[in-house]
Amino acid sequence: MTSTLPWLTILALLPAVGAVLCLLAGAHAAKVVALLVSLLTLVLALAVAVGYTPGSGMQYTEQVRWISPLGAYYALGVDGIGLTLVLLVVLVTPVVVLASWRDLDPDTAGGATPLTPRQVPAGSALAPKYDSKVFFALVLAVETCALFLFLATDVFLFYVFFEVILIPMYFLIGGFGPTAKRSAAAAKFLIFGLLGGFVMLASVIGLYGLSAAAGTPSYLLSDLSQLDIGTVTGRWLFVGFMFAFAIKAPLVPLHSWLPDAAEESSPGGATMMVGVMDKIGTFGMIRFCLGLFPEASQWATPVVLILATLSIIYGAVLAIGSLDLMRFIAYTSISHFGFIVLGIFALTTQSLAGSTLYMLNHGLSTAALFIAAGYLIKRGGSRDITAYGGVQKVAPVLAGLLLFAGLSTLSLPGLSSFVSEFMVLAGTFSRYPAYAIVSTLAIVLAALYILITYQRTMTGPLAARLDVTGEDRIRDLSGRERLAMAPLVLLILALGVFPKPMLDLINPAVQATMSYVGVTDPAPRVTAEGGR
Repeated sequence: MTSTLPWLTILALLPAVGAVLCLLAGAHAAKVVALLVSLLTLVLALAVAVGYTPGSGMQYTEQVRWISPLGAYYALGVDGIGLTLVLLVVLVTPVVVLASWRDLDPDTAGGATPLTPRQVPAGSALAPKYDSKVFFALVLAVETCALFLFLATDVFLFYVFFEVILIPMYFLIGGFGPTAKRSAAAAKFLIFGLLGGFVMLASVIGLYGLSAAAGTPSYLLSDLSQLDIGTVTGRWLFVGFMFAFAIKAPLVPLHSWLPDAAEESSPGGATMMVGVMDKIGTFGMIRFCLGLFPEASQWATPVVLILATLSIIYGAVLAIGSLDLMRFIAYTSISHFGFIVLGIFALTTQSLAGSTLYMLNHGLSTAALFIAAGYLIKRGGSRDITAYGGVQKVAPVLAGLLLFAGLSTLSLPGLSSFVSEFMVLAGTFSRYPAYAIVSTLAIVLAALYILITYQRTMTGPLAARLDVTGEDRIRDLSGRERLAMAPLVLLILALGVFPKPMLDLINPAVQATMSYVGVTDPAPRVTAEGGR
């Protein structure tokens, strides 16, 4: 639908306004502003979702000429895939705000004397560079950039926000990390992001040349999809986009920035990075790689499937051996992003719909896992898994939520990730059975890394340094902390048993993408009657 009121612009700019207000307010007022603005953005996004009609193409479209010589437009629109990720962004942001409410307040460790483990040598723990109002402003800035990215229907506009989102994320890592390594981790994140953006820029310029040669320069997706792009040219342009998205996703071997960035981030910052920002990579693969370069996407499929399968196994194996809680979650995400990329390039309706749903479910489960881990770290003063043990004896609710988030991450049946992971594997198996079979090994590895981590931190005798009484004893979750986790828990359960509303939203957009790429699902394999 085309609306006279720019709903999508209002939706995307609202967090930016909130970010400015946070910077102008006092420390406590900034928290309130961030929470109210993020909740208002959530309500507005839900209103857009209610008014959206599945199967009717791009809706709520806005289009204004922006830079005429370049053919760039300020153009926004939303389809089922984009709306799914918009809903993820607007849900995760208020959860992060509420969960991080007191993270930057002094003396709120929740009990237990802070430890200086080998990951944080004595004297190296650093105070945040900025106060809480800057943190909440940066969270809202990431939200507004992500919304513009999922709504943009102009390649140039998308590219601008693809680069801009690096700025608030850089400061979230470098300004609020726990150790002196935070600056190096933030710099590595920025270098990888800028490298991907630089390579993508070459392809963006190439699209301008093609559209100009066709008559009128334009960066609108609707115009670019009609261009007759030569095979060789299309493949080179595809490589530029795919390289940038493979860094953002991230895909092995372009992944090494993520574990460092997650390890040196605050739990809230890591949630925005992995739960929200990294989805831009896999979204871009669908919207731009498949949407603009269908022939090149099929040409690159064998290589991408190999890298996706490698990411699935590699991330799972390294997660098993990780001793840093934040780094551990980052490795699990590398494995899960491998599943998402596998489903995208398996090019079946089931796998592509599963990947889109997986982006939503991974965002929910990873947010829950990062936030629960953050609660534990805040109380125990350490990110070292070996520094804990027996926490369930003194904080059973925290232990239960960590286990729940972990079970969702390993795709336990009945929880949301199971549906999407099963769809990816089933859809992939119908066209590429070997990759599906190898990837299934990660299900076993996921059970290992989640249960081993839970066993090390939560079961057994209470760790000696935690076995104290009085004010220093670890306290269980407060009402605010439980409230922050509640929406994630409820949605993980609801989508685990009833994913139909989201699939009804996603499937028409997936079918349109498959039709444009020119790929049909493999015919079912039927055994001849009597043959057994």
